[in-house]
Amino acid sequence: MSEKTAVTPPTHTTPPARFSHGVRKGGLLQVAGQVGFLPAAPGEPPAVAGPTLREQTLQTLANVEAVLREGGATWDDVVMTRVHLTHTDHFAELNALYDEYLAGVAVPPARTTVYVGLPAGLLVEIDALAVLG
Repeated sequence: MSEKTAVTPPTHTTPPARFSHGVRKGGLLQVAGQVGFLPAAPGEPPAVAGPTLREQTLQTLANVEAVLREGGATWDDVVMTRVHLTHTDHFAELNALYDEYLAGVAVPPARTTVYVGLPAGLLVEIDALAVLG
């Protein structure tokens, strides 16, 4: 049986609760919901990339990608993403940003989008499931 391993890029802060940014077990890598926090600065609290959906979405996707890389995966290994938006009117803009970011992925992952409440100032959260090997 393969060991379960936590995956945490050096750019990420310690999660606010008892969870891992990513978990790898066997050929699976689950990336926890990532938000638009900028790379961690030692001794500083997490900072949001900016107030706009564009800024937060691009940083969120970069944060997902950082966990994927740290876990030995790429976007080509991702079979599923879940997008959590706080506003229904952000759907079209999110789609355009998502399509642009993943333009080089031959077979895009399946995706679910839901509308949720997130902590103040956060507009989007994205998680991913990658299959390796």
